[in-house]
Amino acid sequence: MMVALFWLATLGLFALATGLGRRAGLIPIVSQLLLAGLGLPLLMLYGVQPHWHLDGAALVAPAWVHALYSGAFALLLGQIIGDVIGLDLNRQSLKIAAPSFAVPFSAGLALAAWLLPGLPWLSHLALGLVFAITAIPVLYLYLKHIGYPPEATARLMQAAIIIDLACWSLLGLAQGSLHLASLLWPLLAAFSPWLLHVCRVRAPWAYSLLFFALLVAAEQLRLNALLLGVGYVLNLAWLGKPLVPPLPARWLGPLQNGVAIPLLLTAGIVQVDLAGALASLSLAQWLALLLAPTVAKIAGNWLGLAWAGMPRAERWPQALLLNIRGLSEIVFLNLLLKQQLISPAAYLALMLMGLIATLMPALAGLHRARPRPSETARRHRA
Repeated sequence: MMVALFWLATLGLFALATGLGRRAGLIPIVSQLLLAGLGLPLLMLYGVQPHWHLDGAALVAPAWVHALYSGAFALLLGQIIGDVIGLDLNRQSLKIAAPSFAVPFSAGLALAAWLLPGLPWLSHLALGLVFAITAIPVLYLYLKHIGYPPEATARLMQAAIIIDLACWSLLGLAQGSLHLASLLWPLLAAFSPWLLHVCRVRAPWAYSLLFFALLVAAEQLRLNALLLGVGYVLNLAWLGKPLVPPLPARWLGPLQNGVAIPLLLTAGIVQVDLAGALASLSLAQWLALLLAPTVAKIAGNWLGLAWAGMPRAERWPQALLLNIRGLSEIVFLNLLLKQQLISPAAYLALMLMGLIATLMPALAGLHRARPRPSETARRHRA
């Protein structure tokens, strides 16, 4: 009962934060990340744990919480992959993506070898990938809400797809070298549209229903859902089949902002013993994990944008936008924490780094939604 009350109260807090943020001109994801980064840790430390006697493990333990989390994960990831995977990759996007991945990935490997030498090679690889990852869902939502130019949006999303696919694929390949099933099952599932095609199933909703069901199953079984999802939609595109949303558009937005995103943000934060994690890292480790990923990522983004021929005036805002981490990194970190590839303290530091990096475009002034042409015309007439 107390667990259910916590989740209902949390969803209410996110709704309140989103409403207040809209009045201040903030897009929903910025308000939600502010609450997740500042409000939820304080709520856990001074409210839930001492008064309700509930820790993070108890809050995510019920099967219904895991089921809701899996559904929210599949809904968000599936919608974003379906929206952006059809973009045609071009040379500019590849030029942006290569340094944007290589520079922070190399920095993460070097930092792991320097500060965390006792960890296995797979943990070092995972840390490098955390440095490099870009949040496809949050970047897409951010660009959509601020009305970013379509051409620039397509270019940044294409680069983000390449970066994230490289991150998740390398992690899957590395895990597959130790556990072959973690690599093979997502790849096999990605080709399941061909099975429906051979069985002469033509209805697009059947392919889409199978897609979302497989994403939920992959998350439940801790398989590489992003690799499965991207591979599945690539096969759909090969077959000429569209990805149909599981719900009408008028329901997807409220469900995404009101339930899916708050669930994913909260589930990662509450699982960490904040008091213990704060004391288990030295000051140098904290500073390195908080600052180095952002510095390396922005440097890589800048180099990629310069290589792609972007004007100097556009490089800084776009370098900040490609540094957005958000949900992709939280899901990535949750996976690493469950598999004990990183410590709870490193999880907390990297999660805070991801939240700060995601808020940086807003702090730099890229946080307000641009008025639509009709709204601008009305203002001029007034």
